[in-house]
Amino acid sequence: QVQLVESGGGLVQPGGSLRLSCAASGSIASFDRMGWYRQAPGKERELVVSITTIGTTDYADSVKGRFTISRDGAKRTMYLQMNSLKPEDTAVYYCNAVLYSTDYWGRGTQVTVSS
Repeated sequence: QVQLVESGGGLVQPGGSLRLSCAASGSIASFDRMGWYRQAPGKERELVVSITTIGTTDYADSVKGRFTISRDGAKRTMYLQMNSLKPEDTAVYYCNAVLYSTDYWGRGTQVTVSS
């Protein structure tokens, strides 16, 4: 069974940086598409960034120029480098992966940006 586990969340001051990781386990070699979503209290879950198997990325306007997505060579671990963090970035961040038409989700990791 496929499992996704996020790590790297925590408390950071405005303007600071964090790097989130998403490790995939299971019997599959790679996914067709991966990405990061986030959900703040009282708000709907929103796409932060996605990346396809060929490396095409799609960033939310709110994070362009500040966040960067990447994967390891085997495409089993995904990262989200977050720079110049703002209080409005505070949310639970979820790892997402798609294989064929099936979605897989991690449990989420809390990111809090506050002074």
